[in-house]
Amino acid sequence: MKIVNNFHIPIILISILIALASNFGAIISMIEPFTFTNIRITNQGYVSMTSFNQTFLIDSQWWRLISPMFIHFSFAHLAFNCLWVYILGEKIEKINGSIIFILLVLISSIASNLSQFYWTSSNLFGGLSGVIYGLLGFCLIIEMESKYDHYGLPPALYLFMIVWLILGFVGILDLFGFGSVANFAHLGGLISGIIFAMIYKIFLSIEFN
Repeated sequence: MKIVNNFHIPIILISILIALASNFGAIISMIEPFTFTNIRITNQGYVSMTSFNQTFLIDSQWWRLISPMFIHFSFAHLAFNCLWVYILGEKIEKINGSIIFILLVLISSIASNLSQFYWTSSNLFGGLSGVIYGLLGFCLIIEMESKYDHYGLPPALYLFMIVWLILGFVGILDLFGFGSVANFAHLGGLISGIIFAMIYKIFLSIEFN
């Protein structure tokens, strides 16, 4: 039995609250508890970042694998991400259930954050876009080889998703003023969503055979 509780709404609300409280990331002390690793500010105003090992293996701050998804650095960044979490989250929770949605969010968030940190060595990143790519990757695989239009998403959306990802990697988005884009977070989220969907389909086939 699928459990539907609209868990996508609290994700949106938390993101909005953190964005407003931190003035969209301008107040470092407000976003520090959510950054991938610790940010330490000295009395002289110097900023230092702790290592991965210090944050996770020594200090055991494991929530930071997920928490960067709640940080947003502009109104456009927040609005765009929250809109897509609302659209995709509602569809996935209604069709696949809230448990699948929560697992998908957690897995894609961890994968996207780890990917961004590993490839850039920076901890000051955030946003739900990696999760959104995970949700879209999941929907794409579920829709493939299916006779039914599960989510009502236009095929052009999946194409746009891939094109946007490529444009980010080749630097076109920076050129047109979209700012620093977490490209590896997008890629990590997409791959994790695809893999999760493939595993999900395998379990469904076992269940109904």
